[in-house]
Amino acid sequence: MGLKAKQLAQCTVDFDKDGKQSGYFNLPLSVHDDAWGVIRIPIAVIKNGSGPTVILEGGNHGDEYEGPIALGELIRDLDPGKVAGRLIFIPAINLPAVLQARRTSPIDDLNMNRTFPGDANGTSTQQISAFVNDALFPLGDAFLDLHSGGSSLDLMPSAVIEPVADPVQHAKNVAAVTAFDAPLVVVIDNRGDHRTATASAARAGLTVVGTEMAGGGTVSLDALDICRRGVRNVLSHLGVLPPEMATPPRHEQRLFELPGSDAFVLADDDGVFEPFHRNGTMVSRGQPAGRIHFLSHPDRKPAELAYAADGILYGRRQPGRVRPGNCCLVVASPYGGSLK
Repeated sequence: MGLKAKQLAQCTVDFDKDGKQSGYFNLPLSVHDDAWGVIRIPIAVIKNGSGPTVILEGGNHGDEYEGPIALGELIRDLDPGKVAGRLIFIPAINLPAVLQARRTSPIDDLNMNRTFPGDANGTSTQQISAFVNDALFPLGDAFLDLHSGGSSLDLMPSAVIEPVADPVQHAKNVAAVTAFDAPLVVVIDNRGDHRTATASAARAGLTVVGTEMAGGGTVSLDALDICRRGVRNVLSHLGVLPPEMATPPRHEQRLFELPGSDAFVLADDDGVFEPFHRNGTMVSRGQPAGRIHFLSHPDRKPAELAYAADGILYGRRQPGRVRPGNCCLVVASPYGGSLK
């Protein structure tokens, strides 16, 4: 028996059945060459007895790979007998984007992580978000959303705290993110945008863990190792996997946040951006950050950009070509809030 949500999605797995299942949830896609076709998005469930339900998502952006790889390995390798509760895996949730290695869907050009809570009668991407929000989040106790910087950013591998107002939920988020044991922990509110998967999961009352695992449209070996260990660490922390499946902490926690709009160094011109510093460099407000070169006008002096915040260089734009409004650099500042 499958779960049929009130929207158009149809699922081929039984969320209440013990053992390991792999299947799909299907969304209708009627296009020129396939009138009654579907988008078949892979989903897997590993359930054993009673315990928390954890939803693990990768591929929200189709050019971010460490999360989907780590989740696929768990689906294949994890013995259901080691599980106490239920794991719901959606490792390539935005499948159309995953297949095209794109941040946005090739079907409707939407960024899935700016479409939550979704729309069951909307475009394909909005329907995917609605299935996650309306059908999966009500089943869950915790949500892991595994990201990297994608094709346009190279970010320091980090675990991400989704800010919430409720102190009890905040404490749970902090404890779970700390258990991930990334080299860096960053509080990120996505410029205050509440249309993300983690913000939507938090509104549903789930414990939330996010990540940013390098990027540049490649697979980072170091970030993949951090992601593999981190997912198991969180699942052990939540009690779904036994303690021995976690690894001892390797990193002294360094806690940062993105300080609003001052975190971002934006391009003002069309050209090629030259950064002045590597990721991890400590930088200061007003310090020169890089410059934009005008290759078609070699007689024109490059335009220099400066940092607007003190902190650590958290991320750099990957393509050199920029246009006005492009994010060139990201600075994370020491966290000024309370984790209690």
